[in-house]
Amino acid sequence: MTEEKTTRELVYETNRDVKWICRALQRMEAQDLDFEARIRALEGWRAEKAGEERRISTVSAGAGGIVGGVVAVLVKVLGGG
Repeated sequence: MTEEKTTRELVYETNRDVKWICRALQRMEAQDLDFEARIRALEGWRAEKAGEERRISTVSAGAGGIVGGVVAVLVKVLGGG
């Protein structure tokens, strides 16, 4: 024996389902915004790291040049040049 639902009950269930779907969509949208914010933050962090790496490589190259020059002078002086 099936129980038929009244129009009022069907409307109530439909409204409840629609509200649940709307809340789920709002949560998904909030998660998407959080995801986009995290991606932007990661891109900014990656750009900062790239800048730091460039600075470090420039400093390393300069230090390598200075050390190389000192070694060359020492070899010249100690080698009897």
